[in-house]
Amino acid sequence: MKYNRLGNSDLLIAEIGLGGMSLPNDSIDTSERIIRKAFDYGINYFDTADLYGRGANEILFGKVLEGWRDKVILATKVGNQWQDGIEGWTWNPRKSYILQAVEQSLKRLNTDYIDLYQLHGGTLTDNFDEIVETFELLVQHGKIRYYGISSIRPNVFRKYLQQSAIVSNMMQYSILDTRPEEFFGEFVDNEVGVIARGSMAQGLLLDKVSTKNYLDHTVADIQQAKSLVDDVGKKLGVSAQAIVLKYCLDKPAISSVLSGIRTMEQLEQLLQSHTELAGIADERIEGHFSMLPKLQYQEHR
Repeated sequence: MKYNRLGNSDLLIAEIGLGGMSLPNDSIDTSERIIRKAFDYGINYFDTADLYGRGANEILFGKVLEGWRDKVILATKVGNQWQDGIEGWTWNPRKSYILQAVEQSLKRLNTDYIDLYQLHGGTLTDNFDEIVETFELLVQHGKIRYYGISSIRPNVFRKYLQQSAIVSNMMQYSILDTRPEEFFGEFVDNEVGVIARGSMAQGLLLDKVSTKNYLDHTVADIQQAKSLVDDVGKKLGVSAQAIVLKYCLDKPAISSVLSGIRTMEQLEQLLQSHTELAGIADERIEGHFSMLPKLQYQEHR
């Protein structure tokens, strides 16, 4: 496993991370086996959020990691507030709520510190100075080690890039979602790491059959991309998933590719695909996909 420094922090995170949202909350045994096997393989970066399952996902990690919490990099998120008796949530990035929410996350996670605390979104109408001040306060008090954001809004993440001490931004990125590429240079220049999610494009780059458009890609575009992934994989003697991972990891801005896992079989496939990367380490594969349409963010600019 290769480990990358996350932005300008001292966090060394595995280039493949495990996202908690897909873990089966109704089976602690299965989730523990998935997390433990991932860790034994070399994955040390685990990501969750207070939003997932109304906190149940954080509780899951708190139970599973008991006794070896200090051996992993644990990340969670804040900003989306559940309302009792109401379906859905509201956006609340105010200082009073963040200070309350972090204590609840710490309790659910069964820990006294969070390695990476992320603002779970963000808008231009947020009180930016108050948010940054709150995160800095949490760092000073030892509640969190570092903070970042999870945003696909350029006018939001660029402000944090330029005017805060974030160390990361989580963004959807894949062969079919190239929107972040326009800004990768700015992330590198500002020493902020990108954590890529959605690299498999909801499975459309692997085995899922496309029946409708994905973002601005037509069904024909999706099929062409999938065929290219398959062809490049066959040429290099690796799985399609290995190609999808390499496409992301070849970008200097990417610190880690986050994968959501629900079953042991999915984990086995992911680990095998990652193992295959060693055999194509010197290959540059982006050129194989140059004929695909490149997408850019059209909103929130």
